[in-house]
Amino acid sequence: MDKRIQFSVSGMSCASCVGRVENALIKITGVTKASVNLASESVSVEGDANLADVVQAVKDAGYGVETREVHYQVTGMGCASCIGRIEKAAYLLPQVINANVNLATEKLTLTVLSEPAFDELSHVISEAGYALVEPESVTPNEQHNTSENLPIYRREWFAPAASMVLTLPMLLPMFGLLFNFHWMPPAWVQWALATPIQFYFGARFYRAGWGALKAGVGNMDLLVAIGTSAAYGLSLYLWWTFSAEHGQPHLYFESSSAVLSLVLLGKYLEHRAKRRTTSALKALENLKPTTATVWRNNTWQSVAVSHVKSGERIKIKPGERVPVDGVVLSGQSQIDEALISGESVPVYKTESDKVTGGSVNLDGVLEVNATSVGAESTLAKIIRLVEQAQGAKAPVQALVDKVSAIFVPVVLVVALITLLAFGIGTDDWTTGILNAVAVLVIACPCALGLATPAAIMAGTGTAARFGILVKDARALEQATSIDMVIFDKTGTLTVGKPELSEMHAFNATQQDALQLAASLQQYSEHPLAKAIVDKAAAQQLDYLPVSDFKVVAGRGVKASYQQNTVYLGSTFWMQELAISLPDLSTQIPGTSLSWLVSQSPNEQAKVLALFYFSDAPKVHAASAVTQLKQQGVKVAMLTGDSQTSAEYIAERLGLDEYQAQVLPEHKAQYIAQAQQQGYTVAMVGDGINDAPALAQSDLGIAMATGTDVAVSASAITLMRGEPSLVASALTMSKLTYRKIKQNLFWAFIFNVIGIPLAALGYLNPIIAGGAMAASSLLVISNALLLQRWQPKA
Repeated sequence: MDKRIQFSVSGMSCASCVGRVENALIKITGVTKASVNLASESVSVEGDANLADVVQAVKDAGYGVETREVHYQVTGMGCASCIGRIEKAAYLLPQVINANVNLATEKLTLTVLSEPAFDELSHVISEAGYALVEPESVTPNEQHNTSENLPIYRREWFAPAASMVLTLPMLLPMFGLLFNFHWMPPAWVQWALATPIQFYFGARFYRAGWGALKAGVGNMDLLVAIGTSAAYGLSLYLWWTFSAEHGQPHLYFESSSAVLSLVLLGKYLEHRAKRRTTSALKALENLKPTTATVWRNNTWQSVAVSHVKSGERIKIKPGERVPVDGVVLSGQSQIDEALISGESVPVYKTESDKVTGGSVNLDGVLEVNATSVGAESTLAKIIRLVEQAQGAKAPVQALVDKVSAIFVPVVLVVALITLLAFGIGTDDWTTGILNAVAVLVIACPCALGLATPAAIMAGTGTAARFGILVKDARALEQATSIDMVIFDKTGTLTVGKPELSEMHAFNATQQDALQLAASLQQYSEHPLAKAIVDKAAAQQLDYLPVSDFKVVAGRGVKASYQQNTVYLGSTFWMQELAISLPDLSTQIPGTSLSWLVSQSPNEQAKVLALFYFSDAPKVHAASAVTQLKQQGVKVAMLTGDSQTSAEYIAERLGLDEYQAQVLPEHKAQYIAQAQQQGYTVAMVGDGINDAPALAQSDLGIAMATGTDVAVSASAITLMRGEPSLVASALTMSKLTYRKIKQNLFWAFIFNVIGIPLAALGYLNPIIAGGAMAASSLLVISNALLLQRWQPKA
């Protein structure tokens, strides 16, 4: 049946836009009709086409589609097969573009055109056998308190503990049989112990299994319910048909009880371990202060942080967390930013310095002007990035999802074949049932579903703790194959705060040249501009009335002054302008050069001055390059600076390769050339001019100390401007991806070896149940080993 989708499109301006969008849509497979309303800027599409394809077609045509991401908590998931079923149910809603379920966090993330009604979404999810809750309705602290306030019999640990206590009287006599002691309790006692385990503590498996059956699919809960019910039912049958004259029958109540107890214990430990994988995210969320001291109505008032507005004045006392991002107006203090940037040493802050919400004020009183609040704060953006990374699926997950979709039906078929083979082939139906039960309970779809997300959550969470933010799981895979890292120079390998170390005046006095240069640079954000402005300010020079200011990207700046055009920029630009430059008698190693030139109409340009700027390499830049080389990575540098400056830095840091006087648009070309030579390239930058190169590279790494444009164009963000974090980011990515592969190996090997052994009768159902529980714990514990990683000092 065709469905009708309607959504808003931005960027349309005329009738030709309407035709362009309609033509793009009608080409999509499954679209039967597409109409565009220019007045309401809306699009209506009919058919059974994939909504993601529809949205992408509009974007490819050059127009915008507003989408949003919403998150929900899902209860009732048991294994990897649940993922596909929930995602399939979510796609039944017409506004859903993409659905993504994370088994480790039990979270459903939807990319939608408009947020669906909660009741509508809850209905389709419940039809699939699950329950939907809104995660925002309960805070982590409230969840913890609610758990502690519950009666004992409803707490998480009670079910596995109580079922274990009831199972022990049936398990312990089995050890006695090894020494010819017969301690097994009477049949009615075994039944009395096994029944509450089967139908009270094991009720969750029946509920979830029934939900799966209603949806026409299978899951781990269904396998456990069928397997243990078979063992319990066989015991009842043998007890009923056994003659009292022959003593006590050999029953299998202990098998069903032990399997359920082990699975419940495994689930409990699994939930505890899963909570540890999200510890980094919870630590970040706990950084959010709830109140702030704000200057309002001529008095300091305590208000909720959510009500603080940009531009308000905030007081932060010693020991308090900084409530929002801001700039220090008065006061001085040490600020602990460890949990935000990974920097363990407190940072000194004084007037005009920036502070970040969530950091801790250690010793002084600060008054701060709020600049970024709410969702725009640095902490909120970090939390969003970490959530995004932890909820993402690695490319390898696609294979796991396909296997999980057919896993349970295949296991059920194998169990049926096992039962019939033993029953018909050997006429031993009891052994056939027990072996079929072992097949059902050894199957480990849980381990398959947890293998990838557990490793991603542990890896990205640990990386975030040290100031490395990974945007998505795809970046982790890309990082494993990087064999060339290209750095920008200024602000990335160097401190990024160049100083005016020397200047030569030619056709003007030094003071006049400096005054004119500062008058031009007062409008520029470039680090070299700030050096000139600071020097002029130190000499108390006033600005001259310049006009028509313009930045020429990668070259310099120009403006008009007294009917003259004044240029201030690189040697390369001067050569482009065909300006004759004086011969330099001295070259200062490691300096960048800027020429100040004035040109009158119809006259030859006059060189007024030459400025020398020095920008020292960052303290750990050389060790960062060494670490990368030790990983077998080629290290290069691209810079718009002069040849001498680039050569000086390259020699000091031991770079393999460098290019000087590279324009922003040529950086991306250089990376493309390296890629054509067979290199997998990571680009590290921090400025607006690095954005094209970051996008062109196989892996973009941005310093968060730089511009928002660079950060948005990158796949990995470094919260500190520390080059050594690049090697750490690559190392962490490789370790995480290695854990994903190890986990998938163990998850598959458990099933590939365990199911045939169980089918052939080599595994007791109790051992099979223990192995199934152990498999999930193994992959989570293996992933949690990533939390022990620390970057090299």
